[in-house]
Amino acid sequence: MKKNWWKALAVLIFIYVIFQGMLGTVPRLPILNESIRNVYFHVPLWFSMIILLVASLVYAVRYLRKGRIDDDRISVEFANTAILFGVLGCLTGSMWANYTWGDPWPNDPKLNSVAVGMLLYFAYLILRGSFDDEQRRARISSVYNIFAFAVFIPLIIILPRLTDSLHPGNGGNPAFGEYQMTGQMRLVLYPSVIALTLIGVWITELRVRLRRLKASVEE
Repeated sequence: MKKNWWKALAVLIFIYVIFQGMLGTVPRLPILNESIRNVYFHVPLWFSMIILLVASLVYAVRYLRKGRIDDDRISVEFANTAILFGVLGCLTGSMWANYTWGDPWPNDPKLNSVAVGMLLYFAYLILRGSFDDEQRRARISSVYNIFAFAVFIPLIIILPRLTDSLHPGNGGNPAFGEYQMTGQMRLVLYPSVIALTLIGVWITELRVRLRRLKASVEE
């Protein structure tokens, strides 16, 4: 139980985030209104996704350096969880866009860049499924993982800032810090990032254990 304290912490923090996210006080801003509560879920999902992708990248590099197949297993499961969070981020973003912009997927540079970035990682999963040899699959997909991350970050962070975008903090639009985001909201937003990241690590840990069990049975 001592080793699992962080799991209990993740659950407690997320319960706090849900409670405050639904019932806490938020500023009454034009257009956004109550939909600003989605900032507690949509934004942390993307932050957590990036953290999980960094972890996947680290284990991909470790595999290429040391050749341990377990590092590849951990890398792909971090990527799987990150992709799940990315899909949830897209869904929560579409819901938010529909209420604030009147369209679940407007022709926005940030949204289009995110779509391309997600396709890069879906291609990563397809690539892994195209090889039967375990070591070859691990080696090639690890190299691709590095390439995908190097393209994904500029796509979702840098390029949208260089052109017009509806997203806050992009294309000349003020960020949420300038949108009167209160200190009370930050006390929910930041814990949400921590909770979702820990939950992502927890999911990954479970999937890695299942992958190890499957590998031991096949041997």
